Amino acid sequence: MSEDPKIFEATAAWAQAFSSLEADALDRLLALADPKIRFTDPFNDVVGREKLAAVFRDMYETCVDPRFEIVEVAGGTRAGYIRWIFRFRPKALKRGPEWRVDGMSEIHVGPDGKITAHIDHWDSGAQLLARLPLIGALVRLVLRRLRVS
Repeated sequence: MSEDPKIFEATAAWAQAFSSLEADALDRLLALADPKIRFTDPFNDVVGREKLAAVFRDMYETCVDPRFEIVEVAGGTRAGYIRWIFRFRPKALKRGPEWRVDGMSEIHVGPDGKITAHIDHWDSGAQLLARLPLIGALVRLVLRRLRVS
């Protein structure tokens, strides 16, 4: 796959802003986004900078020390890609070890170099829901039944 330098540069800038997110400083990330950016992950599908900011504000309200470690950045001919590790502790659980979620984001870049879409791909069942009290037991049971023997 060949790489479009414009897509790679915009994706790399987005990844840098993403990895340095802070609760009270989302402006750097939002400045790189198209006003009608679409953001999707396993729980959200929103359009617009303000709704994207709301997703991240919620993350800071529900997580202790959330942060993204960028593992790899690539640019294709139609989209860029970011592999990342999200580390955090859920506030609702009060205590316990840090959680880790591995994922990948598909990044679409407009003609003006602004990010028009950020589409997250990660396994919410095995990496998140299965670890929760109560619902986790049911999710683990379903995951076991779906495994190939």
